[in-house]
Amino acid sequence: MLPLLCALTAWGQPSTLPMTPQRDTSNDKTNNGGWKNQEAVIHYHYRNSATEHNIDTGIHTFHRRLFIQPWQRDMGNPGSPVLNLLFTPEYRVGPTLGYHVYDVYRYNVDSLKYYNTNRPYSVFSYQMAGRQENIASIMHTQNIRPNWNVAVEYRKISSPGYYQVQRNNDDNFALSTNYKSLNKHYTLHGGMVYNKQQHDENGGVLYRDLLDSPDYNNRRILNTAYESPTYSTTRSTVANVQRDMTMMLEHAYTWGVTDTLWDEEDTAAYTYTLTPRFSISHNATMSTEQHSYKDLAPDSMRYTSLFQRSFPNKGNAYYSAGADSVFTRQKWFWVDNKVLFNGFFGKQNGQLQFSAGAGVRYDQFISDPVSKLIADSPYYRIGYDRRSMAGTYIEGNIRKEALAANAWEYGAALKLYTTGTYAGNFAFNALLGKRLKSIGGSFTAGAGQQLGSAPYSYTDYQNIYAFKFFDLERESITSAFAMLESARLRLSGGARGYIINNYIYQGSEGIPAQYTASFTLPQVWIRKVFRVGSFYLDNELVYQAVSASTPVNVPQVMGRHQLSFEKGLFHNAIKIATGVEARYNTAYTPAGYDAQFNRFFYQNYDTVKNFPELAVFFNFRIKRFRAFLTGENMQQLFARNAILFSGTPVRSRTTGDVTIPMYAMPNTMLRFGFSWAMVN
Repeated sequence: MLPLLCALTAWGQPSTLPMTPQRDTSNDKTNNGGWKNQEAVIHYHYRNSATEHNIDTGIHTFHRRLFIQPWQRDMGNPGSPVLNLLFTPEYRVGPTLGYHVYDVYRYNVDSLKYYNTNRPYSVFSYQMAGRQENIASIMHTQNIRPNWNVAVEYRKISSPGYYQVQRNNDDNFALSTNYKSLNKHYTLHGGMVYNKQQHDENGGVLYRDLLDSPDYNNRRILNTAYESPTYSTTRSTVANVQRDMTMMLEHAYTWGVTDTLWDEEDTAAYTYTLTPRFSISHNATMSTEQHSYKDLAPDSMRYTSLFQRSFPNKGNAYYSAGADSVFTRQKWFWVDNKVLFNGFFGKQNGQLQFSAGAGVRYDQFISDPVSKLIADSPYYRIGYDRRSMAGTYIEGNIRKEALAANAWEYGAALKLYTTGTYAGNFAFNALLGKRLKSIGGSFTAGAGQQLGSAPYSYTDYQNIYAFKFFDLERESITSAFAMLESARLRLSGGARGYIINNYIYQGSEGIPAQYTASFTLPQVWIRKVFRVGSFYLDNELVYQAVSASTPVNVPQVMGRHQLSFEKGLFHNAIKIATGVEARYNTAYTPAGYDAQFNRFFYQNYDTVKNFPELAVFFNFRIKRFRAFLTGENMQQLFARNAILFSGTPVRSRTTGDVTIPMYAMPNTMLRFGFSWAMVN
């Protein structure tokens, strides 16, 4: 069911890919005589999908910043928490820990790419920008045998940021493998991901007016809420760290009609074909996740909504349980096992698949360190709180993919928890679509309904000073969407609507809250690319109707426009794309960010109106090498400094005055990056 859910989410968002067909340069021949002359063929698919995808080699939008497309917003530097300004609710049907601000950086085992290539293929990518920002990644894939592929990916993000103590240090790793027996009866997909995100918190800039003073063009001298010179001028005493590792194995055995195809040139060579009729699949997944928060020089006024404590400590380079520091750690371990019975109807290249089965899972949540009462005494000790639960669920799917022109696709998926703590939670999604050869595109429509419980981190807050439990009702989300895409017309657009009841969010006081009234939130988007000769005008617009009474912080209108000159030079030996880009949104009350909970919260006391973000770029491609050079945040040269998010209020100990820190955009910067694909 998960691939279908991912597809529904992807189809419901504006496209960020070029609207003109891009030539795949991975098939170009090299002039290096030491390499093989065999033409390279590489493609990939997603688990439980027969659709094959080619590697993206376009340069139309190659300059755009990673991780914040199309409408995401980070806190000014890569690796920092990210919020989607196009409202998108969380998937909370089953057990979850509930930390999602780093999701855009993390590899996910359910969305791994499974490759197939006739030659070893590697891609090395690198980006650098001001203040020692670096992003490096490498991907390598090769077929061990024609029917067995292995791929490995690694990414490193290091970004100290333009402001004080906001360092990010991320590591992400993914491994995938897929195998199909020569007679096509047995298939296997395996994957492993590891993600680590480290984010130093500065709490935001204390005095907004200084952002526009020429005396503070060096952002490092601006005062921030969590700076502590007695501790470090480069590292913060407050930090959030999230780690997770997931391993997955899915395999299936299929029965059906087999045939043998003989090679006309080599009578000894043959291949098998299989038209599936019935299969049994088994999926086993194991995962562990940990989130920790530390404050080595705490201010007691920072925690008044949760506990009362005096902290004389001014910061140490270590944490010791029971000392004058605040440390909170939550862990989640789970194991999931499911078996599906699958039936297939129709011809091989357009089959309808039915699936039904059941699964059992075990979940364990741990909070530590916490205060535990010693039995038969008035004393406490440092310990941990552990909660374990087991449950079962049933799952059913029906799906037909559109693998040919003018073919219909449709599908439906249901997952229902039947026993355990989450019994009654469910997710249902359905879609209908068609590939339209006449316009070189497709039409897709769908609907969904989910009922889910609050994440563990929303219901339990514990450390050695406090224990808080929040009782929240189940959240209900109903959605429907329709979308049309046409590469020939260089046009895409769509609409989506949400009906939400018992909406779960974090309030401005740092306490989880629930909006019990039902509310609707419609969204409409359109993208159109105009072309005149070698000039392209790429336009994207989003409208979302947000009521002032609902606890949602998103702008009503967002837009992005790109004017570029794109042309092949020297008999197409080099292709360039150069131009300008503007991104903007209407005035609104931005979300606040609470470092203590590593979450964005709803606030309605501060409104911002930013000047459009401007960038100039130059992209080029030579064979398998792509590169870009951009000048970003050009508006910072003449406009007021843009505000990204609000912070948690800070109260003065001497005057009692309240200051609201702000997270602001970095200075104008140059960013350079490249991607080099290598075929052995």
